[in-house]
Amino acid sequence: MIASILALEVPSVPHVTIWEAGPLGFNKTAGIYFFATFMTLLLIFLGTRQKRLVPAGFFQNTAESSIDFVKNQIIMQTMGTDGLKYLPYMVTLFFFIFFSNITEILPGVQFPANSRFAMPVVLSLITWAMYMTVGIVKQGPLKFLKNSCIPPGVPKPILPLVALIELLQVLIVRPFSQAVRLFANMLAGHLILVTFAVLCAATWAASITLIITPFTFLLLVAMTGFEILVSFLQAFIFTILTALYIGTSMHPEH
Repeated sequence: MIASILALEVPSVPHVTIWEAGPLGFNKTAGIYFFATFMTLLLIFLGTRQKRLVPAGFFQNTAESSIDFVKNQIIMQTMGTDGLKYLPYMVTLFFFIFFSNITEILPGVQFPANSRFAMPVVLSLITWAMYMTVGIVKQGPLKFLKNSCIPPGVPKPILPLVALIELLQVLIVRPFSQAVRLFANMLAGHLILVTFAVLCAATWAASITLIITPFTFLLLVAMTGFEILVSFLQAFIFTILTALYIGTSMHPEH
């Protein structure tokens, strides 16, 4: 039994993240993004098709509570009332990322699409383009560059170095770190679930004692529940960072 446990093979990272492409390059990752897009549109449509003063039904309650959450906990906290015009985009972004993540726990899918790097990069570049455009339009190119790169109160001898660091942060570090944060967290969670699933299957096949086998299974269930929370948190963090960056461009620090 011990030999069978020691001989178990944990799948490599490419084995659990890279899928063969079908016609026109369509693969499992693309299918998940189509699913996330469809579910986002469906939830918003079903939640808003009947306008009632008092929400009724699962979809309307879910849609309205989610919209209120994004409005009050994300937009109002980072952008103020001026950011309410971005509410449709923020809600869509939040749901799209969440549905792209939650497929990690769906039987037969068991893969979060955002554990591939491409879409997090695309979403972060959209955020980058939005806060750059808002900053230039609201403040003007030169003022936006000055407010972004020259913090108040910096001693003149180190001002060039600080300005260079701030410029790199605005142009490169923000979008890169935002994309890596989403990608790395979802990939790590996916690999952890795969590892525990393989361990659980191995202990079950090896007929390990009645104590160890249920323990590994319960640990797998607990990790699955934790990944549900991570899927939500990563959608929330990405959305609130987007709102924060746009809010900073709208209302520069003085």
